[in-house]
Amino acid sequence: MIHCIYSNLPKFKTVEFHRGLNVLIVRREQESTEKQTRNRAGKTSLIEIVHLLTGADIKKDSPFRSDKLSEAMFGMEFDLGGSKTKVERKTKKNTKIVMQDYDRDRKEKELSHKHWLQILGDCLFDLGTTSDGQGNPPTFRSLFPYFVRRQNSGGFSSPEKQANMQQVGDFQKALMFLLGLDWTIASDWQQVRNREKTLKELKKAAGIGAFGNIIGKASDLRTQLAVAEANLKKLRNQVDSFKVHAEYSELETEADKITSKMNILSNENTIDIAVIRDIEKALQSEHPPTLSNLEEIYAEVGVSLPQVATKRYEEVRSFHESVIRNRRDYLSEELNSAKQRVEIRNESKAKLDQKRSEVMGILQSHGALEQFSKLQAKIIKLETDVEVLRQRFQAAEQLEGSKTELEIERNRLTLRLRRDFTEQKQRLDEAILAFEEISKRLYESAGSMTVEATSNGPLFEFPMQGSSSKGIRNIQIFCFDMMLMRVCNKRGFGTEFLIHDSHLFDGVDGRQVISALKVGSQIADELGFQYIVTLNEDDAFKESADGFDIREHILPVTLTDATEDGGLFGFRF
Repeated sequence: MIHCIYSNLPKFKTVEFHRGLNVLIVRREQESTEKQTRNRAGKTSLIEIVHLLTGADIKKDSPFRSDKLSEAMFGMEFDLGGSKTKVERKTKKNTKIVMQDYDRDRKEKELSHKHWLQILGDCLFDLGTTSDGQGNPPTFRSLFPYFVRRQNSGGFSSPEKQANMQQVGDFQKALMFLLGLDWTIASDWQQVRNREKTLKELKKAAGIGAFGNIIGKASDLRTQLAVAEANLKKLRNQVDSFKVHAEYSELETEADKITSKMNILSNENTIDIAVIRDIEKALQSEHPPTLSNLEEIYAEVGVSLPQVATKRYEEVRSFHESVIRNRRDYLSEELNSAKQRVEIRNESKAKLDQKRSEVMGILQSHGALEQFSKLQAKIIKLETDVEVLRQRFQAAEQLEGSKTELEIERNRLTLRLRRDFTEQKQRLDEAILAFEEISKRLYESAGSMTVEATSNGPLFEFPMQGSSSKGIRNIQIFCFDMMLMRVCNKRGFGTEFLIHDSHLFDGVDGRQVISALKVGSQIADELGFQYIVTLNEDDAFKESADGFDIREHILPVTLTDATEDGGLFGFRF
Protein backbone atom coordinates (compact mmCIF):
# COMPACT_ATOMS: atom_id res chain seq x y z
CA MET A 1 0.00 0.00 0.00
CA ILE A 2 0.96 3.69 -0.29
CA HIS A 3 1.56 5.35 3.08
CA CYS A 4 2.10 8.94 1.95
CA ILE A 5 3.10 11.22 -0.91
CA TYR A 6 5.16 14.32 -0.16
CA SER A 7 7.39 16.97 -1.76
CA ASN A 8 10.03 19.57 -0.92
CA LEU A 9 7.71 22.31 -2.22
CA PRO A 10 6.95 24.62 0.74
CA LYS A 11 3.17 24.59 0.36
CA PHE A 12 2.74 21.08 -1.03
CA LYS A 13 -0.07 19.20 0.67
CA THR A 14 1.31 15.91 1.93
CA VAL A 15 -1.28 13.19 1.46
CA GLU A 16 -1.35 10.26 3.87
CA PHE A 17 -3.27 7.08 3.07
CA HIS A 18 -4.65 4.11 4.96
CA ARG A 19 -5.83 0.64 4.03
CA GLY A 20 -9.09 0.10 2.20
CA LEU A 21 -10.93 2.93 0.47
CA ASN A 22 -9.25 6.36 0.41
CA VAL A 23 -11.24 9.26 -1.07
CA LEU A 24 -9.40 12.50 -1.82
CA ILE A 25 -12.05 15.20 -2.10
CA VAL A 26 -11.81 18.33 -4.18
CA ARG A 27 -14.04 20.84 -2.42
CA ARG A 28 -16.02 23.57 -4.06
CA GLU A 29 -16.08 26.67 -1.89
CA GLN A 30 -19.25 28.73 -1.65
CA GLU A 31 -17.39 31.77 -2.98
CA SER A 32 -16.08 29.86 -6.00
CA THR A 33 -17.24 31.10 -9.35
CA GLU A 34 -18.50 28.93 -12.20
CA LYS A 35 -15.19 29.50 -13.98
CA GLN A 36 -13.34 27.79 -11.13
CA THR A 37 -13.92 24.23 -12.28
CA ARG A 38 -11.54 22.44 -9.83
CA ASN A 39 -9.71 21.01 -12.85
CA ARG A 40 -6.50 22.60 -11.54
CA ALA A 41 -6.78 21.44 -7.94
CA GLY A 42 -4.33 18.60 -8.41
CA LYS A 43 -6.40 15.40 -8.65
CA THR A 44 -4.72 14.25 -11.83
CA SER A 45 -1.34 15.62 -10.68
CA LEU A 46 -1.41 13.25 -7.71
CA ILE A 47 -1.66 10.32 -10.12
CA GLU A 48 1.12 11.78 -12.28
CA ILE A 49 3.35 11.97 -9.20
CA VAL A 50 2.74 8.26 -8.55
CA HIS A 51 3.80 7.50 -12.11
CA LEU A 52 6.82 9.81 -11.79
CA LEU A 53 7.97 7.87 -8.72
CA THR A 54 7.44 4.52 -10.43
CA GLY A 55 9.72 5.26 -13.36
CA ALA A 56 7.59 7.11 -15.90
CA ASP A 57 9.48 9.28 -18.40
CA ILE A 58 9.23 13.05 -17.99
CA LYS A 59 7.98 14.08 -21.41
CA LYS A 60 8.11 17.53 -22.96
CA ASP A 61 4.44 18.27 -22.24
CA SER A 62 4.66 16.99 -18.66
CA PRO A 63 3.69 19.47 -15.89
CA PHE A 64 6.99 18.54 -14.24
CA ARG A 65 8.76 20.47 -17.02
CA SER A 66 7.32 23.70 -15.62
CA ASP A 67 9.88 26.27 -14.49
CA LYS A 68 8.18 26.43 -11.08
CA LEU A 69 8.87 22.72 -10.60
CA SER A 70 12.42 22.74 -11.96
CA GLU A 71 13.92 22.23 -8.47
CA ALA A 72 11.06 20.15 -7.09
CA MET A 73 11.47 16.78 -5.44
CA PHE A 74 8.63 14.34 -4.90
CA GLY A 75 8.60 11.33 -2.64
CA MET A 76 6.44 8.38 -1.71
CA GLU A 77 6.45 5.87 1.12
CA PHE A 78 4.94 2.54 0.15
CA ASP A 79 5.26 -1.19 0.65
CA LEU A 80 7.53 -2.96 -1.83
CA GLY A 81 8.59 -6.58 -1.69
CA GLY A 82 7.29 -6.98 1.85
CA SER A 83 9.18 -3.93 3.18
CA LYS A 84 8.27 -0.31 3.76
CA THR A 85 10.17 1.68 1.19
CA LYS A 86 10.75 5.37 0.52
CA VAL A 87 11.46 6.63 -2.99
CA GLU A 88 12.31 10.17 -4.05
CA ARG A 89 12.87 11.72 -7.44
CA LYS A 90 13.68 15.20 -8.66
CA THR A 91 12.06 16.61 -11.77
CA LYS A 92 15.38 17.42 -13.41
CA LYS A 93 15.99 15.33 -16.51
CA ASN A 94 17.97 12.10 -16.03
CA THR A 95 18.27 12.54 -12.25
CA LYS A 96 18.92 9.52 -10.10
CA ILE A 97 16.14 7.90 -8.09
CA VAL A 98 16.76 7.66 -4.34
CA MET A 99 15.41 4.60 -2.53
CA GLN A 100 15.50 3.70 1.14
CA ASP A 101 14.33 0.40 2.62
CA TYR A 102 13.05 1.14 6.13
CA ASP A 103 12.76 -2.49 7.21
CA ARG A 104 16.21 -3.62 6.10
CA ASP A 105 19.45 -1.66 5.85
CA ARG A 106 17.75 1.78 6.09
CA LYS A 107 20.43 3.14 3.77
CA GLU A 108 19.59 5.49 0.94
CA LYS A 109 20.63 4.21 -2.49
CA GLU A 110 20.87 6.14 -5.73
CA LEU A 111 19.45 4.09 -8.56
CA SER A 112 19.40 4.61 -12.30
CA HIS A 113 16.05 4.80 -14.02
CA LYS A 114 16.61 1.39 -15.59
CA HIS A 115 17.63 -0.25 -12.30
CA TRP A 116 14.58 1.15 -10.49
CA LEU A 117 12.24 -0.23 -13.15
CA GLN A 118 13.92 -3.60 -12.81
CA ILE A 119 13.36 -3.61 -9.04
CA LEU A 120 9.71 -2.63 -9.42
CA GLY A 121 9.12 -5.26 -12.09
CA ASP A 122 10.75 -7.99 -10.01
CA CYS A 123 8.97 -7.09 -6.77
CA LEU A 124 5.48 -6.38 -8.11
CA PHE A 125 5.15 -8.69 -11.13
CA ASP A 126 7.92 -11.28 -10.78
CA LEU A 127 9.37 -10.17 -14.12
CA GLY A 128 12.81 -11.26 -12.97
CA THR A 129 11.74 -14.90 -13.10
CA THR A 130 10.64 -14.61 -16.73
CA SER A 131 13.13 -16.40 -18.98
CA ASP A 132 14.69 -14.40 -21.79
CA GLY A 133 14.33 -17.48 -23.98
CA GLN A 134 10.55 -17.10 -23.91
CA GLY A 135 10.52 -14.00 -26.06
CA ASN A 136 10.11 -10.36 -25.04
CA PRO A 137 8.17 -10.29 -21.76
CA PRO A 138 5.89 -7.36 -20.88
CA THR A 139 7.62 -4.44 -19.18
CA PHE A 140 6.77 -2.98 -15.81
CA ARG A 141 5.61 0.26 -17.45
CA SER A 142 3.20 -1.66 -19.72
CA LEU A 143 1.59 -3.41 -16.71
CA PHE A 144 1.54 -0.77 -13.97
CA PRO A 145 -0.84 1.73 -15.69
CA TYR A 146 -3.67 -0.85 -15.48
CA PHE A 147 -3.61 -0.24 -11.72
CA VAL A 148 -3.07 3.53 -11.93
CA ARG A 149 -4.80 4.69 -15.11
CA ARG A 150 -3.84 8.08 -16.55
CA GLN A 151 -6.35 10.45 -18.07
CA ASN A 152 -3.60 12.25 -20.01
CA SER A 153 -2.72 8.99 -21.80
CA GLY A 154 -6.31 8.05 -22.61
CA GLY A 155 -6.41 5.37 -19.93
CA PHE A 156 -10.19 5.64 -19.59
CA SER A 157 -11.04 4.94 -23.23
CA SER A 158 -11.56 1.16 -22.99
CA PRO A 159 -11.05 -1.56 -20.35
CA GLU A 160 -8.40 -3.58 -22.18
CA LYS A 161 -6.14 -0.61 -22.98
CA GLN A 162 -4.31 1.57 -20.47
CA ALA A 163 -3.47 4.19 -23.16
CA ASN A 164 -4.92 5.31 -26.47
CA MET A 165 -1.63 4.74 -28.26
CA GLN A 166 -1.16 1.25 -26.83
CA GLN A 167 -0.66 -1.23 -29.66
CA VAL A 168 -2.68 -4.44 -30.01
CA GLY A 169 0.27 -6.68 -29.33
CA ASP A 170 1.23 -4.72 -26.21
CA PHE A 171 -2.15 -4.92 -24.46
CA GLN A 172 -2.71 -8.53 -25.55
CA LYS A 173 0.63 -9.54 -24.05
CA ALA A 174 0.05 -7.51 -20.88
CA LEU A 175 -3.43 -8.90 -20.23
CA MET A 176 -2.48 -12.50 -20.97
CA PHE A 177 0.41 -12.09 -18.53
CA LEU A 178 -1.82 -10.61 -15.80
CA LEU A 179 -4.51 -13.27 -16.32
CA GLY A 180 -1.97 -16.09 -16.08
CA LEU A 181 -2.22 -17.16 -19.73
CA ASP A 182 0.64 -17.92 -22.14
CA TRP A 183 1.74 -14.40 -22.96
CA THR A 184 4.43 -15.66 -25.39
CA ILE A 185 1.61 -16.36 -27.88
CA ALA A 186 0.78 -12.65 -27.93
CA SER A 187 4.48 -11.85 -28.27
CA ASP A 188 4.78 -14.19 -31.27
CA TRP A 189 1.64 -12.66 -32.76
CA GLN A 190 3.18 -9.22 -32.60
CA GLN A 191 6.18 -10.51 -34.53
CA VAL A 192 3.78 -11.72 -37.24
CA ARG A 193 2.16 -8.27 -37.34
CA ASN A 194 5.56 -6.62 -37.61
CA ARG A 195 6.50 -8.91 -40.50
CA GLU A 196 3.16 -8.23 -42.18
CA LYS A 197 3.70 -4.50 -41.80
CA THR A 198 7.17 -4.76 -43.31
CA LEU A 199 5.84 -6.95 -46.10
CA LYS A 200 3.07 -4.47 -46.84
CA GLU A 201 5.53 -1.59 -47.01
CA LEU A 202 7.89 -3.58 -49.25
CA LYS A 203 5.09 -4.57 -51.59
CA LYS A 204 3.94 -0.99 -51.75
CA ALA A 205 7.47 0.18 -52.48
CA ALA A 206 7.99 -2.62 -55.01
CA GLY A 207 4.91 -1.57 -56.93
CA ILE A 208 5.95 2.03 -57.51
CA GLY A 209 9.06 4.10 -58.04
CA ALA A 210 12.68 3.06 -58.31
CA PHE A 211 12.36 0.40 -55.64
CA GLY A 212 9.94 -1.50 -57.84
CA ASN A 213 12.55 -1.60 -60.59
CA ILE A 214 15.15 -2.86 -58.13
CA ILE A 215 13.11 -5.86 -56.96
CA GLY A 216 11.02 -6.89 -59.95
CA LYS A 217 9.09 -10.11 -60.48
CA ALA A 218 10.45 -13.43 -59.29
CA SER A 219 9.72 -15.16 -62.62
CA ASP A 220 11.65 -12.55 -64.63
CA LEU A 221 14.53 -12.52 -62.16
CA ARG A 222 14.75 -16.33 -62.20
CA THR A 223 15.39 -16.22 -65.99
CA GLN A 224 17.88 -13.36 -65.74
CA LEU A 225 19.74 -15.13 -62.94
CA ALA A 226 19.97 -18.42 -64.88
CA VAL A 227 21.39 -16.66 -67.97
CA ALA A 228 23.84 -14.60 -65.90
CA GLU A 229 25.09 -17.67 -64.02
CA ALA A 230 25.62 -19.53 -67.32
CA ASN A 231 27.61 -16.59 -68.75
CA LEU A 232 29.69 -16.43 -65.59
CA LYS A 233 30.47 -20.15 -65.78
CA LYS A 234 31.51 -19.84 -69.45
CA LEU A 235 33.77 -16.90 -68.72
CA ARG A 236 35.37 -18.71 -65.79
CA ASN A 237 36.16 -21.66 -68.09
CA GLN A 238 37.83 -19.28 -70.54
CA VAL A 239 40.00 -17.83 -67.80
CA ASP A 240 40.91 -21.29 -66.48
CA SER A 241 42.19 -22.34 -69.97
CA PHE A 242 43.81 -18.98 -70.75
CA LYS A 243 47.59 -19.02 -71.54
CA VAL A 244 49.50 -15.78 -71.24
CA HIS A 245 52.35 -15.09 -73.80
CA ALA A 246 54.95 -12.60 -72.68
CA GLU A 247 55.50 -11.23 -76.27
CA TYR A 248 51.83 -11.25 -77.24
CA SER A 249 51.76 -7.56 -78.17
CA GLU A 250 54.94 -7.86 -80.29
CA LEU A 251 53.46 -10.86 -82.11
CA GLU A 252 50.27 -8.93 -82.77
CA THR A 253 52.38 -6.11 -84.27
CA GLU A 254 54.39 -8.58 -86.39
CA ALA A 255 51.20 -10.22 -87.70
CA ASP A 256 49.85 -6.81 -88.65
CA LYS A 257 53.08 -5.94 -90.50
CA ILE A 258 53.06 -9.25 -92.38
CA THR A 259 49.46 -8.70 -93.41
CA SER A 260 50.32 -5.19 -94.55
CA LYS A 261 53.25 -6.48 -96.68
CA MET A 262 51.08 -9.19 -98.21
CA ASN A 263 48.48 -6.58 -99.09
CA ILE A 264 51.13 -4.46 -100.81
CA LEU A 265 52.39 -7.49 -102.81
CA SER A 266 48.84 -8.38 -103.79
CA ASN A 267 48.20 -4.85 -104.99
CA GLU A 268 51.42 -4.86 -107.05
CA ASN A 269 50.52 -8.25 -108.53
CA THR A 270 47.15 -6.90 -109.53
CA ILE A 271 48.85 -4.13 -111.48
CA ASP A 272 51.32 -6.48 -113.20
CA ILE A 273 48.58 -8.99 -114.07
CA ALA A 274 46.71 -6.17 -115.77
CA VAL A 275 49.91 -5.24 -117.65
CA ILE A 276 50.38 -8.88 -118.73
CA ARG A 277 46.84 -9.03 -120.02
CA ASP A 278 47.30 -5.82 -122.01
CA ILE A 279 50.63 -6.96 -123.49
CA GLU A 280 49.22 -10.32 -124.54
CA LYS A 281 46.33 -8.59 -126.22
CA ALA A 282 48.71 -6.16 -128.03
CA LEU A 283 50.90 -9.04 -129.28
CA GLN A 284 47.89 -10.65 -130.87
CA SER A 285 46.96 -7.50 -132.82
CA GLU A 286 50.45 -6.42 -133.99
CA HIS A 287 50.90 -7.18 -137.92
CA PRO A 288 51.56 -5.04 -141.16
CA PRO A 289 48.74 -4.24 -143.71
CA THR A 290 48.56 -6.51 -146.89
CA LEU A 291 49.14 -5.27 -150.57
CA SER A 292 45.73 -6.48 -151.68
CA ASN A 293 44.03 -4.35 -149.15
CA LEU A 294 45.93 -1.33 -150.35
CA GLU A 295 45.12 -2.07 -154.04
CA GLU A 296 41.46 -2.37 -153.29
CA ILE A 297 41.52 0.98 -151.66
CA TYR A 298 43.16 2.55 -154.70
CA ALA A 299 40.77 0.81 -157.15
CA GLU A 300 37.72 2.05 -155.26
CA VAL A 301 38.84 5.60 -155.72
CA GLY A 302 39.55 4.99 -159.53
CA VAL A 303 43.25 5.46 -159.43
CA SER A 304 45.70 3.03 -161.13
CA LEU A 305 48.86 2.55 -159.12
CA PRO A 306 52.01 3.01 -161.10
CA GLN A 307 54.82 0.51 -160.96
CA VAL A 308 56.93 2.81 -158.86
CA ALA A 309 54.20 3.15 -156.24
CA THR A 310 54.07 -0.59 -155.84
CA LYS A 311 57.73 -0.74 -155.35
CA ARG A 312 57.58 1.90 -152.69
CA TYR A 313 54.81 0.05 -150.96
CA GLU A 314 57.00 -3.07 -150.68
CA GLU A 315 59.72 -0.98 -149.20
CA VAL A 316 57.28 0.54 -146.69
CA ARG A 317 55.86 -2.86 -145.86
CA SER A 318 59.34 -4.26 -145.22
CA PHE A 319 60.10 -1.33 -142.94
CA HIS A 320 56.81 -1.71 -141.19
CA GLU A 321 57.32 -5.42 -140.57
CA SER A 322 60.70 -4.57 -139.08
CA VAL A 323 59.04 -2.08 -136.70
CA ILE A 324 56.35 -4.58 -135.76
CA ARG A 325 58.94 -7.25 -135.11
CA ASN A 326 60.96 -4.94 -132.91
CA ARG A 327 57.80 -3.97 -131.03
CA ARG A 328 56.77 -7.61 -130.48
CA ASP A 329 60.24 -8.35 -129.16
CA TYR A 330 59.91 -5.45 -126.74
CA LEU A 331 56.42 -6.51 -125.59
CA SER A 332 57.61 -10.08 -125.15
CA GLU A 333 60.43 -8.89 -122.89
CA GLU A 334 58.00 -6.75 -120.89
CA LEU A 335 55.61 -9.69 -120.64
CA ASN A 336 58.31 -11.97 -119.31
CA SER A 337 59.46 -9.35 -116.82
CA ALA A 338 55.92 -8.85 -115.53
CA LYS A 339 55.41 -12.61 -115.16
CA GLN A 340 58.69 -12.93 -113.30
CA ARG A 341 57.73 -10.12 -110.89
CA VAL A 342 54.35 -11.80 -110.19
CA GLU A 343 56.05 -15.13 -109.61
CA ILE A 344 58.59 -13.58 -107.23
CA ARG A 345 55.85 -11.80 -105.33
CA ASN A 346 53.79 -15.00 -105.05
CA GLU A 347 56.79 -16.76 -103.56
CA SER A 348 57.22 -13.88 -101.08
CA LYS A 349 53.51 -13.98 -100.24
CA ALA A 350 53.70 -17.72 -99.60
CA LYS A 351 56.61 -17.23 -97.21
CA LEU A 352 54.84 -14.32 -95.49
CA ASP A 353 51.62 -16.32 -95.22
CA GLN A 354 53.51 -19.19 -93.61
CA LYS A 355 55.06 -16.81 -91.11
CA ARG A 356 51.73 -15.18 -90.37
CA SER A 357 50.13 -18.60 -89.84
CA GLU A 358 52.78 -19.41 -87.27
CA VAL A 359 52.24 -16.09 -85.48
CA MET A 360 48.44 -16.41 -85.59
CA GLY A 361 48.67 -19.93 -84.23
CA ILE A 362 50.51 -18.59 -81.22
CA LEU A 363 48.05 -15.73 -80.82
CA GLN A 364 45.09 -18.09 -81.00
CA SER A 365 46.49 -20.45 -78.36
CA HIS A 366 47.77 -17.71 -76.03
CA GLY A 367 46.69 -14.28 -74.83
CA ALA A 368 48.17 -11.06 -73.57
CA LEU A 369 48.44 -10.31 -69.83
CA GLU A 370 46.34 -7.20 -70.40
CA GLN A 371 43.63 -9.30 -72.02
CA PHE A 372 43.78 -11.76 -69.12
CA SER A 373 43.36 -8.90 -66.64
CA LYS A 374 40.36 -7.62 -68.55
CA LEU A 375 38.79 -11.07 -68.44
CA GLN A 376 39.33 -11.25 -64.70
CA ALA A 377 37.81 -7.80 -64.24
CA LYS A 378 34.87 -8.88 -66.35
CA ILE A 379 34.42 -11.95 -64.12
CA ILE A 380 34.40 -9.78 -60.99
CA LYS A 381 31.78 -7.49 -62.48
CA LEU A 382 29.66 -10.41 -63.63
CA GLU A 383 29.96 -12.04 -60.18
CA THR A 384 28.65 -8.81 -58.64
CA ASP A 385 25.79 -8.69 -61.14
CA VAL A 386 24.92 -12.32 -60.41
CA GLU A 387 24.92 -11.70 -56.64
CA VAL A 388 22.68 -8.64 -57.03
CA LEU A 389 20.31 -10.65 -59.20
CA ARG A 390 20.34 -13.48 -56.65
CA GLN A 391 19.47 -11.08 -53.82
CA ARG A 392 16.74 -9.44 -55.87
CA PHE A 393 15.37 -12.87 -56.75
CA GLN A 394 15.39 -13.93 -53.09
CA ALA A 395 13.70 -10.67 -52.07
CA ALA A 396 11.06 -11.10 -54.76
CA GLU A 397 10.46 -14.71 -53.71
CA GLN A 398 10.18 -13.61 -50.09
CA LEU A 399 7.69 -10.90 -51.00
CA GLU A 400 5.60 -13.30 -53.04
CA GLY A 401 5.87 -16.20 -50.58
CA SER A 402 5.73 -14.46 -47.21
CA LYS A 403 1.98 -13.94 -47.32
CA THR A 404 1.37 -17.68 -47.40
CA GLU A 405 3.93 -18.27 -44.65
CA LEU A 406 2.33 -15.63 -42.45
CA GLU A 407 -1.13 -17.11 -42.96
CA ILE A 408 0.25 -20.48 -41.87
CA GLU A 409 1.86 -18.86 -38.83
CA ARG A 410 -1.41 -17.13 -37.92
CA ASN A 411 -3.26 -20.46 -38.06
CA ARG A 412 -0.57 -22.07 -35.91
CA LEU A 413 -0.82 -19.30 -33.31
CA THR A 414 -4.62 -19.53 -33.30
CA LEU A 415 -4.34 -23.23 -32.49
CA ARG A 416 -1.82 -22.47 -29.73
CA LEU A 417 -4.16 -19.85 -28.28
CA ARG A 418 -7.16 -22.17 -28.29
CA ARG A 419 -5.11 -24.90 -26.68
CA ASP A 420 -3.91 -22.45 -24.01
CA PHE A 421 -7.51 -21.35 -23.31
CA THR A 422 -8.40 -25.00 -22.83
CA GLU A 423 -5.44 -25.70 -20.57
CA GLN A 424 -5.96 -22.51 -18.54
CA LYS A 425 -9.76 -22.77 -18.44
CA GLN A 426 -9.91 -22.39 -14.67
CA ARG A 427 -7.96 -19.13 -14.64
CA LEU A 428 -9.92 -17.76 -17.58
CA ASP A 429 -13.22 -18.71 -15.95
CA GLU A 430 -12.16 -17.02 -12.70
CA ALA A 431 -11.56 -13.75 -14.54
CA ILE A 432 -14.83 -13.96 -16.48
CA LEU A 433 -16.86 -14.80 -13.36
CA ALA A 434 -15.15 -12.08 -11.32
CA PHE A 435 -16.06 -9.44 -13.92
CA GLU A 436 -19.67 -10.63 -14.03
CA GLU A 437 -19.96 -10.80 -10.23
CA ILE A 438 -18.69 -7.21 -9.84
CA SER A 439 -20.99 -6.05 -12.61
CA LYS A 440 -23.98 -7.68 -10.88
CA ARG A 441 -23.35 -5.59 -7.78
CA LEU A 442 -23.84 -2.46 -9.87
CA TYR A 443 -26.53 -3.36 -12.41
CA GLU A 444 -29.54 -5.60 -12.50
CA SER A 445 -28.55 -6.65 -16.02
CA ALA A 446 -25.00 -7.72 -15.44
CA GLY A 447 -22.31 -7.08 -17.99
CA SER A 448 -19.88 -9.74 -19.04
CA MET A 449 -16.36 -10.20 -20.35
CA THR A 450 -15.63 -12.45 -23.31
CA VAL A 451 -12.20 -13.58 -24.47
CA GLU A 452 -12.15 -15.08 -27.95
CA ALA A 453 -9.32 -16.79 -29.79
CA THR A 454 -9.18 -15.08 -33.20
CA SER A 455 -6.77 -15.07 -36.10
CA ASN A 456 -5.42 -11.78 -34.70
CA GLY A 457 -4.88 -12.97 -31.16
CA PRO A 458 -7.12 -12.81 -28.08
CA LEU A 459 -10.10 -10.49 -28.47
CA PHE A 460 -11.44 -8.92 -25.25
CA GLU A 461 -15.01 -7.66 -25.36
CA PHE A 462 -17.35 -6.38 -22.66
CA PRO A 463 -20.99 -6.58 -23.77
CA MET A 464 -23.22 -4.57 -21.46
CA GLN A 465 -26.60 -2.95 -21.96
CA GLY A 466 -26.15 0.70 -22.88
CA SER A 467 -22.40 0.26 -23.33
CA SER A 468 -22.36 2.93 -26.02
CA SER A 469 -22.75 5.63 -23.37
CA LYS A 470 -19.62 7.06 -21.72
CA GLY A 471 -20.90 6.35 -18.21
CA ILE A 472 -21.52 2.65 -18.87
CA ARG A 473 -18.17 2.36 -20.65
CA ASN A 474 -16.43 3.82 -17.59
CA ILE A 475 -18.19 1.36 -15.29
CA GLN A 476 -16.89 -1.42 -17.56
CA ILE A 477 -13.37 -0.13 -16.80
CA PHE A 478 -14.18 -0.12 -13.07
CA CYS A 479 -15.36 -3.75 -13.23
CA PHE A 480 -12.34 -4.75 -15.30
CA ASP A 481 -9.84 -3.15 -12.91
CA MET A 482 -11.48 -4.75 -9.89
CA MET A 483 -11.39 -8.10 -11.70
CA LEU A 484 -7.65 -7.66 -12.30
CA MET A 485 -7.11 -6.91 -8.59
CA ARG A 486 -8.98 -10.09 -7.66
CA VAL A 487 -7.09 -12.27 -10.20
CA CYS A 488 -3.66 -10.86 -9.33
CA ASN A 489 -4.38 -11.12 -5.60
CA LYS A 490 -5.10 -14.83 -6.00
CA ARG A 491 -1.88 -15.29 -7.97
CA GLY A 492 0.06 -13.46 -5.26
CA PHE A 493 1.49 -10.67 -7.34
CA GLY A 494 0.69 -7.19 -8.62
CA THR A 495 0.27 -3.88 -6.80
CA GLU A 496 -1.39 -3.69 -3.39
CA PHE A 497 -3.20 -0.54 -4.46
CA LEU A 498 -5.61 0.59 -7.18
CA ILE A 499 -5.99 4.29 -8.00
CA HIS A 500 -8.90 5.83 -9.91
CA ASP A 501 -9.00 9.42 -11.04
CA SER A 502 -12.33 11.28 -10.86
CA HIS A 503 -12.36 11.15 -14.68
CA LEU A 504 -13.44 7.51 -14.35
CA PHE A 505 -16.79 8.69 -13.01
CA ASP A 506 -17.43 11.38 -15.63
CA GLY A 507 -20.87 10.79 -17.13
CA VAL A 508 -21.70 8.09 -14.58
CA ASP A 509 -25.05 8.32 -12.84
CA GLY A 510 -24.73 9.46 -9.20
CA ARG A 511 -26.27 6.25 -7.89
CA GLN A 512 -23.72 4.20 -9.84
CA VAL A 513 -20.87 6.34 -8.53
CA ILE A 514 -21.76 5.72 -4.88
CA SER A 515 -22.46 2.03 -5.65
CA ALA A 516 -19.05 1.68 -7.33
CA LEU A 517 -17.32 3.26 -4.31
CA LYS A 518 -19.18 0.89 -1.99
CA VAL A 519 -18.26 -2.18 -4.10
CA GLY A 520 -14.68 -0.98 -4.39
CA SER A 521 -14.46 -0.52 -0.63
CA GLN A 522 -15.87 -3.99 -0.01
CA ILE A 523 -13.50 -5.73 -2.46
CA ALA A 524 -10.52 -3.79 -1.10
CA ASP A 525 -11.37 -4.90 2.45
CA GLU A 526 -12.00 -8.46 1.27
CA LEU A 527 -8.70 -8.79 -0.57
CA GLY A 528 -6.67 -6.49 1.65
CA PHE A 529 -5.60 -3.91 -0.93
CA GLN A 530 -5.81 -0.13 -0.99
CA TYR A 531 -8.35 1.65 -3.21
CA ILE A 532 -7.56 5.33 -3.76
CA VAL A 533 -10.10 7.60 -5.47
CA THR A 534 -10.00 11.31 -6.27
CA LEU A 535 -13.50 12.81 -6.40
CA ASN A 536 -15.25 16.14 -6.66
CA GLU A 537 -17.22 16.98 -3.54
CA ASP A 538 -20.60 17.41 -5.20
CA ASP A 539 -20.21 14.06 -7.03
CA ALA A 540 -19.41 12.34 -3.74
CA PHE A 541 -22.56 13.41 -1.93
CA LYS A 542 -25.19 13.37 -4.68
CA GLU A 543 -26.43 9.93 -3.66
CA SER A 544 -26.12 7.54 -0.74
CA ALA A 545 -26.00 3.77 -0.44
CA ASP A 546 -27.34 1.55 2.32
CA GLY A 547 -24.65 0.34 4.67
CA PHE A 548 -22.01 2.66 3.23
CA ASP A 549 -20.93 6.08 4.49
CA ILE A 550 -18.40 7.74 2.23
CA ARG A 551 -17.46 10.18 5.00
CA GLU A 552 -15.65 7.36 6.77
CA HIS A 553 -13.21 7.08 3.88
CA ILE A 554 -12.53 10.75 3.07
CA LEU A 555 -8.93 11.81 3.65
CA PRO A 556 -8.19 14.72 5.99
CA VAL A 557 -6.51 16.64 3.19
CA THR A 558 -8.91 18.35 0.79
CA LEU A 559 -8.10 20.22 -2.38
CA THR A 560 -9.73 23.26 -3.93
CA ASP A 561 -9.17 25.53 -6.90
CA ALA A 562 -10.96 28.42 -5.26
CA THR A 563 -7.76 29.90 -3.82
CA GLU A 564 -4.21 30.30 -5.09
CA ASP A 565 -2.80 27.88 -2.52
CA GLY A 566 -5.74 25.46 -2.38
CA GLY A 567 -4.36 22.97 -4.88
CA LEU A 568 -2.02 20.04 -4.30
CA PHE A 569 1.16 22.02 -5.09
CA GLY A 570 0.16 25.05 -3.00
CA PHE A 571 0.31 27.40 -6.00
CA ARG A 572 -1.04 27.68 -9.53
CA PHE A 573 1.11 27.23 -12.61
